[in-house]
Parts: sequence; structure tokens; C-alpha cells
Amino acid sequence: MALNLSQKKEVVAELAEVASKAHSLVAAEYVGLTVAQLTELRKKARQAGVYLKVAKNTLVERAVEGTEYGCVQGSLTGPLLYAFSQEDPGAAGRLIKEFVKTADKLKPRLVAIGGKVYPGSHVDVLASLPTREQALSMLLSVLSQPATMLVRVMAEPATQLARAMQAVGEQKKAA
Repeated sequence: MALNLSQKKEVVAELAEVASKAHSLVAAEYVGLTVAQLTELRKKARQAGVYLKVAKNTLVERAVEGTEYGCVQGSLTGPLLYAFSQEDPGAAGRLIKEFVKTADKLKPRLVAIGGKVYPGSHVDVLASLPTREQALSMLLSVLSQPATMLVRVMAEPATQLARAMQAVGEQKKAA
């Protein structure tokens, strides 16, 4: 079904708003997927906090103009679906990577993050990015490491003194 001009403007405005707030973008070829598979992909995308849209490439190029995803202009060819990560940068990559395991017709074409475009093979790298909770956990462990080491260093003289006294006591018992 062809869109009229006002519908196209609505699609461009919606995509521009999503792109301005998104953390990453994955574009994938969907030719050969069944309606049931696309419905399942959309369901998983909603659960993962990923905005999924099938749109004309020219509309997407206009929508991402002026955002950090403007870098994808010119590389959007063929029938593509667009997955924008809204909550954490790796969400779209994880979604596409997991779905490719069950539907081999879905082929990642490009990944965009931080104003740079990468080939579809980089979806694995994007999927390996930690979630917000994982990143905070890693940060907390790094921040607590010096405090833990400080406590160990400060407790070491007392520990050595206790060991020395125990060794002296054992020597006197043996003598």
C-alpha cells in the first residue's frame, strides 16, 4: 500500500524522534521471513526495549538526517527492517543475533553506533555489550577493589604479629 505525503511525513517524524533517543541501530534484510516470524520478532523487540520498524529506505534516510545515525545514508539498499535500541546499546544486537539462530533468512546488513557504521557481522560485537546493570556491577567491583586492598594492607601487620607470636609459642612448647 502506497503512503500519501502526510503519512510519509508522520513516518519520518516518528523515526526521527526514535533515532534522536536511540543508543544503536541495526538494519537487517528480512526477505523470506514469514508473517508469524516477523510477529514473533516484533513481540521479542517490545520485551527487549527495541523499536522495530519496516520502512522505505528513503524515509529512514530523511529521518536519521541530523542525528548520529546520519552516517547510514547511502548504505541503505534493499528491503530492510530497522531495530533501534532504546534502553541499552546492545539490545538490538542481542535481539537480531538471537533471532538469526531460529530464522536464518534474517541477515544483519549494518550496525550503527556512536556515529559510525559497521558491517552486519559486527552485530555480535554489539550483542556482547553489557546491559546497564552489568556495567554498573563491573564499575562497582572496580571501585571497591582499592578499598578492599587497603583493608588487607592495613590488617597485614596485625596478622603477621599474630603469626609470629603463634610461632614463638609453638617453639617454646616444643622446647
